Order: sequence, then C-alpha cells, then structure tokens
Amino acid sequence: MLAAPVSSLLLPVAMLVLMWPSQKLSEACSCSPVHPQQAFCNADIVIRAKAITGKEVDSGNDVYGNPIKRIQYEIKQIKFVYLFDNAILSPALTLHFPFTAPSGKADGDGKMHVTLCDFIVPWDSLSPTQKKSLNQRYEMGCECKISRCPSIPCLVSSQDECLWTDWVTEKNINGRQAKHYACIKRTDGSCSWYRGVAPPKQEFLDIEDP
Repeated sequence: MLAAPVSSLLLPVAMLVLMWPSQKLSEACSCSPVHPQQAFCNADIVIRAKAITGKEVDSGNDVYGNPIKRIQYEIKQIKFVYLFDNAILSPALTLHFPFTAPSGKADGDGKMHVTLCDFIVPWDSLSPTQKKSLNQRYEMGCECKISRCPSIPCLVSSQDECLWTDWVTEKNINGRQAKHYACIKRTDGSCSWYRGVAPPKQEFLDIEDP
C-alpha cells in the first residue's frame, strides 16, 4: 500500500498524506510498511486532491549518468484534511502546484514533492473508519506507538504501544487493523486499539477491554 507505483498517482481522486520535511528519498522497495495512523501522525500536512493530468519530465542524471525521470501532476480541488501545528506554512507548501513524484522535498520554484513512500491511496478505496479517522480519530492516538509484528511471537514493550499484527495474521499490511482500527490513548496514558466510526465511549477511555 505504501510502496505504491508511480502509476497509482494517476487515479482521479486520491488521498495524499504528505510528510514535511521529508527524509532522504528511498526506493519504493525499501519503504517500511506503516499503519495509516502512523502515516497521518508523521505528516505535517494531510490533503485530499484530484490529479487531472500527468506528464514525464527530465530531472537530471543519477551518479552513474543515467537520466532521472519524474512524473509531474497538475492538481485541483485541494482540501486540507489536517495541518499539524509544527507545519511551516509557506507558498511552496500550501498553494503552489503541480506535485512531482518521486522526490521527497520542496524546491525553490514553488513545487511540492511527494515520494513513493508517502501514503497515497484512492479516496474511494478507504474504509468508512479510515475516512472518519483521517478527520478525527487518528489524531487522538498520535502520542501512541504502533509497532508492526513481523513474526510470532511478538509483544508490546510499553503501555503506550499498540501491536499491529495484520502481516502475521493475514499476510497483508492492509488488513483489518489497518482498515478498521485506530490506536487510541486512554485517560491513564495507556494505548489500545479501537474499532468503529462512532467516537470512543468514556468507558473505553477509562479502561475497558476493547
């Protein structure tokens, strides 16, 4: 899901979770899987955008002299789903398009760049819980830690941790926990998986088995 091919960005309507400032560009095959909530909490800006056109552009050469190609997209119908407090608002971040992939940073000519390791998915492919969580739920758990379980056995190491087991239970990182659960912080500081579109009950926040 996160190591998406460039062609997936051509979908008419996509949810893009952009990380700013981004880390050094990595190849798609080296991206570590992350739960959608992690992608949300690690991002400075979360937007829903419609990509209308895309074209291949030259972007210099790599260290071996091979040409680097990027896909440049024109975007419209931008909606800021979430803007974190520490985001640096500047013209290059907020208003100047098109987007270019892959890169991972903004340059001085007013363009924002998205890497293949960012969370880029069609809006219509998100579950109702994911859509609701992007607007409200994920934010409630940004102080929690989501740890991916690569194999059995695996255990949580602290009370503020949620164990992500989709890979070991379903052999798919886009499984039930990714689609239907958010890791929510409770009143005692512990974190636990919460399922559902409705807001968590106070009993859940005050320690109730999920």
